[in-house]
Amino acid sequence: MYIPKRTKALTTLIVAASGLSTAAFAEEEPETQQETTIETVAVVGQATNALITADQIQSYQAQDLVDVFRHTPSVSVGGSLGIAQKIYIRGLEDNFVNVTVDGAPQTSTLFHHIGRVTIDPDLLKQVEVQAGAGEATSGAGSIGGAIRFKTKNVDDLLAPGDAFGGKVKASHFTNDGDQYSISLYGRLAENWGFLAYYNDTNRENFEDGNGDEVLGTASDQSLGFLKVNGRISDNQSLSLSYENRNEEADFSARPNWHVQPGETLYASEAERETYVANYALHQGNLLSVEATLYDTSSSFSGGRFDWFTEISSTGFDVRNTSQLGDHRLVYGVDYRDDQVDSGDPLNAREEGNVLGIYAQAHSQLTNQLLLSYGVRYDDYEFEQKVLPGDAGEPSKFDDSDISLNTGLSYELTEHWVLGVGYAEAYRGKEVGDGFTIEKPSVGVAVDNDLKGETVSNIEASAEYSDENLNVKLAIFESKIEDVIFNQLYSGNLYDNAGTVETSGFELDMAYRWGNFNIFAGYSDVDSEFDPKAGYYTQDFSSIKLSAYEFRHLGNSRGDTWNFGVDYTPRPDLKTGINIVHVEELKMDTLYQDVNEGWVPELYQLSKDSYTTVDIFAEWQATQALSLNVAVINLLDKHYRDHSSVGDYTAIPGYELVAGPWEAGRDIRLSVSYSF
Repeated sequence: MYIPKRTKALTTLIVAASGLSTAAFAEEEPETQQETTIETVAVVGQATNALITADQIQSYQAQDLVDVFRHTPSVSVGGSLGIAQKIYIRGLEDNFVNVTVDGAPQTSTLFHHIGRVTIDPDLLKQVEVQAGAGEATSGAGSIGGAIRFKTKNVDDLLAPGDAFGGKVKASHFTNDGDQYSISLYGRLAENWGFLAYYNDTNRENFEDGNGDEVLGTASDQSLGFLKVNGRISDNQSLSLSYENRNEEADFSARPNWHVQPGETLYASEAERETYVANYALHQGNLLSVEATLYDTSSSFSGGRFDWFTEISSTGFDVRNTSQLGDHRLVYGVDYRDDQVDSGDPLNAREEGNVLGIYAQAHSQLTNQLLLSYGVRYDDYEFEQKVLPGDAGEPSKFDDSDISLNTGLSYELTEHWVLGVGYAEAYRGKEVGDGFTIEKPSVGVAVDNDLKGETVSNIEASAEYSDENLNVKLAIFESKIEDVIFNQLYSGNLYDNAGTVETSGFELDMAYRWGNFNIFAGYSDVDSEFDPKAGYYTQDFSSIKLSAYEFRHLGNSRGDTWNFGVDYTPRPDLKTGINIVHVEELKMDTLYQDVNEGWVPELYQLSKDSYTTVDIFAEWQATQALSLNVAVINLLDKHYRDHSSVGDYTAIPGYELVAGPWEAGRDIRLSVSYSF
C-alpha cells in the first residue's frame, strides 16, 4: 500500500476544515482509513476537497442534504424541502457532478423541478467531496467534481467482542415533525456481519422565519437498508447492500418554487432502490483489486400531469493498485448503462451508456515533491428508442475523448506545502430529464452536430499546518466548453450552447485550543455562461448563472462565510455553534426571455444577505443512553437560500416564480438507546 509522505498532514487539514471534534486531530488513522484517504486526498484538486464524517452529521441531527453540507462553504444546497433540493459545487449544479452512494452513481433527473440525490443522513459513515475536475479515478462525467456518500456497516457500530447489538432512536422537530429509527447489527459468523436499518420520518408543513406556513413541504419518508459484509479469506472481503427509500406527499406542480395560497397540490410518490456489491482482494504490492457492481433505479409518479418516470442505471467499476517503489499506479475500467422511461402509459424512452478506461499515478520524486499524473478515456453512446406509435428518426449520439491530469505538491518547509494541478474531464450526451424527454415523432431532441462537453480545471494552493493550526488557501479556474443545454425555445431540445466558467478562491482554517476546536471558511465563486456566437440574436456575454434560467447548469451565490466552535468540557459532553453568513448578490437575469421578446429588458435579480446560527449539545448520559438537542436557525431568520430559485414575482406574468423560503427556528430533540 502506497501512502504519500504527507497523507497524515493532509488528512488532519481536511478533518480540521470540516469542523470535527478535537479528538479527530489526535487519533492515529488505522490502515484501512489511510487507504480511504489516499483516494480522497488527491494532488489534483486536493486543496478544495472536504471530508464530512458521521460525528458532524449527527451533532446537528442532519435531516436532509442542506444539513449535510451546511458547514462546507464550497458546497450549497437549494430547494428548501427535501425532494426539491439540488446540490451545487462552486455554483455548478450536481448534474455536472459524479454523485455516488457506495459506488453506485445517481444519474440524470426525474423532473427538473426536483433534485436527483436522495439520502438518509443518519445512515452515512462519511461524505467525500471533490470540488472541480480531478483525477482519472473520479468516474465518468466528473466535469464539476465528485461527491461520494459512504454508508455504515456492522464494523462501524458493533463494539469489540460483542456478537449482537442495536440502537433505537426517537427524534422530535418543533418545525415540524417526528422521526423514528431502529438499527440491528451483529455477527453472522467469525468474519461476517450484518446491519439492518429502518427509518420513518413524518413531517408537516414547516413555518418560515416570519411564522408563516410554507405549503407543500409536508411529507412521509421511509427507508430500509440491509448490508452484509465480511472476509472471504485473509486477503479478500465482500460487501452486499440493498436500500429502498420512499417519499409520499402532496407537492405543488413545481416543488422547488414557492407555493401560493390556494394553489393546488398533487399527490406524488418518489422511490429509489439500490443494490451494491463491493469486492476487494489485496495480495502483495502489485495486486490490490477493488470491484463495485451496482443496480439502482429511481422513479417519480403523480404530480400535476399524473405521469410516471423511471431512471435505471446498471454498471461496474474494477480497478487495481500496484506499488512500484516510490510509485503508486491505479488503473481500471468502469461502465454504466442508463435508461429513462416516461409516460403513463409509457410513451418515451432514452438509453445511454458510457465506458471508461483510466490510469492514475502518484510518484514521490523526492522527500518533498509528490507528482500525480493520469489519463482517462470515455466513450459515450446515446439513443432515443422508437416505441409503438412513434414516427420519425430517433436522435443519436456517439463520441469519445481522452482526458489528462497532472499535479505537484511540494513541501516547502515542515509546515508549508504548495500545490498546483491541472485536470481535464469529458462528458457526452446522457439520458435526459424524465419529464421532458421527447418522442421522435415530436421532433429532434438532440442536435445532429452535438459535441461532448470538455472541461479544463486549474488550481493552486498554499497550506500551513502545525500541531494546533491548519490553514489552506486555494484559487481555481474551470472552463466547460461546448456545454450541452436544454434550449426550450429552439427546434432542438439539446445543443451546444457555449462555455461555462467558474473561478474564485477558498480559504479554510482550523485551530485547536485546549478543549475548543475553532474553524472558519470562506468561499468566493463566480459562475458565468458565455454563449456561443449566434446563440442569442442580441449580443449577450458573461451571464451569471441563475437556477430559473439555466436549470441543470448552475446558480450564483453571494460570498459565503462560515465560523464555528466545538467545545468538549468532558468526555461525555460536547457542544457547538456554527454561523453562516452569505453576502448580498445582485445580477442581471432573463436573457433568454429578452431574446424571445417576452420581457422588454433584463431584470436585476436581488438576493438578500442573511446570517444563520445553529447550536447543538450532546450528552452521553450512560454507556447506552445518549441525548442530543440541536437548534437550527436559532435566530429564526426569514430568508431564501441563494442556491434556490430567485424571486421574480415583481415582474408581470412571473408572479409564481420564486424559490421557497427556508424553515424558521427548528429545535431538534433526540434520544438514542443502544443495546
